[in-house]
Amino acid sequence: MPEHSKPLDGIKVVEFTHMVMGPAVGVILADLGADVVKVEPLQGDNTRRLKGSGAGYFAMYNRNKSSVCLDLKSDQGLATARELVLRSDIMIENFRPGAMDKLGLGYPQLSEVNPALIYCSLKGFLSGPYEHRTALDEVTQMMGGLAYMTGPPDRPLRAGSSVIDITGGMFGVIGILAALQERHNTGRGKQVTSSLFETTAFMVGQHIAQQGVSGEEPPPMSVRRSAWSVYDIFTCGDGDKVFVGVVSDSLWQRFCEEFELRDFADDPGMASNSKRVNQRDVILPRVEALFAGMDKQELMARLDRAGVPFAPINKPIDLVSDTHMLQGGGLVDINLESGKQIKLPGLPIEFDGEKPGLRRNLPAPGEGGRERLLAMGFSAGDLDRLIAQGVMIAY
Repeated sequence: MPEHSKPLDGIKVVEFTHMVMGPAVGVILADLGADVVKVEPLQGDNTRRLKGSGAGYFAMYNRNKSSVCLDLKSDQGLATARELVLRSDIMIENFRPGAMDKLGLGYPQLSEVNPALIYCSLKGFLSGPYEHRTALDEVTQMMGGLAYMTGPPDRPLRAGSSVIDITGGMFGVIGILAALQERHNTGRGKQVTSSLFETTAFMVGQHIAQQGVSGEEPPPMSVRRSAWSVYDIFTCGDGDKVFVGVVSDSLWQRFCEEFELRDFADDPGMASNSKRVNQRDVILPRVEALFAGMDKQELMARLDRAGVPFAPINKPIDLVSDTHMLQGGGLVDINLESGKQIKLPGLPIEFDGEKPGLRRNLPAPGEGGRERLLAMGFSAGDLDRLIAQGVMIAY
C-alpha cells in the first residue's frame, strides 16, 4: 500500500498490552498506518517467551510497531510513560481491572491533561456484577455458550483459534475509530472499552435468536439439523475430504447439471430447499457415492465450474502455500528473533485494491523506540539520561 495513502497516517498510539486481545488492536491500527509504540517491561513482553499454543502470539500481533522498554516501578520510567500517553492520540491497555489506575495511568487522570485522548481498555467484562473479574478467551467461550455450540453434546470445546480475543480486539478498533470520528467534531476523546464476555454474547446471538424464532433450543453445531440439503463434508476417491454447500435453488440446479443429476433437478419434490431438506436421506447417499468416484482435484474443479461453494479441509499451515494468498498478496514476510523468516496473514482488507502490507518487522525489545520518541518531541538528552539510568531501553 503506498506510503501516502495509509488511512491512519499521523495518528500516534501508545500500547500497554500483552497476549492477544490488546496487541490485536495495536496491530490493526498499525497496519492501517498509525504510529504504534509498544511499551514493554525492561525484560521485554513476556508474550515473547510463551511456548506451546502461545508461541505464535507475539509474531502474529506485533508487526508494524516500535518498542520502548520502561521500568514502570521507577518514578522516571512511570513519568516517561505518562508523558508518552499525553503526546499520543490513542492509548491501548489490557491489564487487570484497576491496574492502570494504580499507576496513575487511568483514563480519569490522563484525560484531565489530554482531553483529546482516546483511551481503549480491553477487559474480561463490561460494566456489571462481573466487571471486577479477570477473564480469558477460553473462560468466556465457556460462559457465553460458544464452547457448548462448538463441541459434541456434553463435551464443550473451545474454538480452534483465539476467536474472542481477536474479535474483541476488532470491536475495540471499531470503538476507537468511532471515537476518532467523534473527536473530529468535538475535539474531545473518550474511553472505549471492549470485553471478552460481551463479545462472546454477540457471537452466539444468532443461536439465541434461533431459539426465539423457532421455539426450540439449538443443539451444538456438531449435531445441528442442517438448514440445507447438501451442506456436508464428503470423502473423495483418493481419501481426501471436501466440504460442499448447496444453499439456494439456483445453485441446486447448477449442481445437478454439472453432476448429471437430472432426476433430482426434475423432481418437483426437490424443487425448493425446504423440500430438499426433508429428503436428505435420499440425496446424500447418492452424492456421497458420486463424489467417492472422483479425486479431490477433479471434484473441486467441477464444483468451481458450477459456482458451488466448496472447500478442501486444510490445516492452517496450508495457507502459506495457497495460490490465492500468495498471488493476492495476502501474506507478509515476518522475521523472527531466531533469524527465521515466516509468512503470516496480513490484514484482510483492501483499499482501492491494495492491501496494507508490512512497513516494519517485529521489533526487538526497545527497537525503533528512540526514533518514535524523538519524533514525538522527546529530547535526545532526556532519552540518553533515562537509558543511562537503566529505566529505559530504546534504540
